[in-house]
Amino acid sequence: MTLLILGLLILLGTHSVRVFADGFRERMIAKLGTNGWKAVYAVLSLAGFVLIVWGFDLARQQPVSLYVPPLALRHANSLFTLLAFVLVAAAYVPRNHLKAWLGHPMLAGVKLWALGHLLATGFLHDVILFGSFLAWAIVLFATSRRRDRRNGVTWARGTVAGDLLTGIAGIGAWAAFAFWAHLHWIGVAPIAGVGG
Repeated sequence: MTLLILGLLILLGTHSVRVFADGFRERMIAKLGTNGWKAVYAVLSLAGFVLIVWGFDLARQQPVSLYVPPLALRHANSLFTLLAFVLVAAAYVPRNHLKAWLGHPMLAGVKLWALGHLLATGFLHDVILFGSFLAWAIVLFATSRRRDRRNGVTWARGTVAGDLLTGIAGIGAWAAFAFWAHLHWIGVAPIAGVGG
């Protein structure tokens, strides 16, 4: 569990610097240059991600059950995850209503993804992983929205074309992950009957 927690601290900490230590971030950019800072950021993020994957895999080998979720919540997780994929797509597709409304749809997607998985799984390593991401996304979404209001940030108005592209991209990515990648990369079939 130590590697999982260390990875979460590194990855989520790196992705929180702008919120909790913006002065430090600015000093590092001034010292290292924009590309140097991005390189350090990328290396730390990758290291954190690798530790999370490694630590989660080790923790799954000795699971500690905290609760047994009802089957209905496991099914509901598929819906939460589908919506999360659409929200993540909205972060990248220009001129869609979700981005215009939320400002930070990726963080909203992370919240839904983490909440859905917390409802659907009940082992200690799951609670640590998804609970950490949920708490991080809640705090970062709130502080990012507050910063946007303070700085007068406005987002491009959404269009029907942007919405359609967002939906197609999000649903397509979700389907590929739910029906193939999740089983092959994580070893669990999220949809009953997938993978035999």
